Amino acid sequence: MSTAERPTPPAPMLQGIIPPHLLRQIAAAAEDQQASAAQRTLAVGRRVAGNREVRAARTGRPGFPGPGAGLVPPHLVQHLAPPRPATAPPAAAAPVGVLRRRVHDAQQGTALPGVLARGEGQDATGDEAVDEAYDGLGATWELFQQVFGRDSLDDAGMELVATVHYGQDFQNAFWDGEQMIFGDGDGVYFRSFTNAVDVIGHELAHGVVQFTAGLIYVAQPGALHESVADCIGSMVKQRVLGQSAEEADWLIGEGVFTDAVRGVALRSMKAPGTAYDDPVLGTDPQPASMAEYADLPHDEENDNGGVHINSGIPNRAFYLAATGIGGTSWDGAGPIWYEALTASGLPKDADFAAFAAATLEVAARRHGAGSPQLDAVEAAWRTVGVLGADG
Repeated sequence: MSTAERPTPPAPMLQGIIPPHLLRQIAAAAEDQQASAAQRTLAVGRRVAGNREVRAARTGRPGFPGPGAGLVPPHLVQHLAPPRPATAPPAAAAPVGVLRRRVHDAQQGTALPGVLARGEGQDATGDEAVDEAYDGLGATWELFQQVFGRDSLDDAGMELVATVHYGQDFQNAFWDGEQMIFGDGDGVYFRSFTNAVDVIGHELAHGVVQFTAGLIYVAQPGALHESVADCIGSMVKQRVLGQSAEEADWLIGEGVFTDAVRGVALRSMKAPGTAYDDPVLGTDPQPASMAEYADLPHDEENDNGGVHINSGIPNRAFYLAATGIGGTSWDGAGPIWYEALTASGLPKDADFAAFAAATLEVAARRHGAGSPQLDAVEAAWRTVGVLGADG
């Protein structure tokens, strides 16, 4: 991507599992109580996004420019968020490969991290959200540790911290630069966001991108950021269920919608644009190929250039590569995508073509020229139109 084509640094936007366009639909078309909940969720998201930029900048990654996904405008860096109140002395560094989890209860407030509800090794509490968050943190950690050899999100044994029961009717789940936060939903359109393990994996994956590629959160790099998170979330879900790539449903956020919503999930990696079609939420806007790419303004009102929308294109490429290679997604396409993300050469402003080239390079190095794995990856990117007939 040339200097002239590089995306403009975006305004802060929350990397929540629920895209802002869905919340705006609810705010505009739903009954008063749900519309108010959507407006509160959007307002909290803006505030947390600004604070997240500061938290993420503390990661210490050389040259790291901003939040888990973006360039921090200088005026935001000057407005540092107040430090989070200490709830306990900092823990000593854990040995490599040791899972450490803490799940807190915000009790419908927004003070973080909240009251400690379950620590590592403690028995289930009976609070569904607490226990689902605890299990989801563990399942995601196991994918990184056992499959990719990664020691937690930062590859240095980072403790996984989550807060549940966040806010009043809060309609989202997100990574804030340091920890996971889950709302309970409004009970009308959204259930609790701990219901779907792929949502937990998706949001924790934003932390991995924060500590590795640091993809900027706008246009194609931002859509890649969202897509990588979906890929990781789907692998977590499929691994928990013991499914092959062919057996999986490739839905993201199945179980988050209530029965009142006409839809099966937030997104479909197999068939982008088909996940929901609802009178209030509207129709799933994700494109399945570059022929349908949504070239949107790079501002908050347009999802920073459609980061949650255009992610359908690389999502489908991953689905096609995983099913083309065969077996399980975490043994086949997953390591290729993970290595492409974490390799030192991937630029922060990588577009779809740059990431496709990185996956092809990894596939060739891991499996050899002319291998079925390389052919499957190449065919996937061609099918979605990222690679043309001339390569």
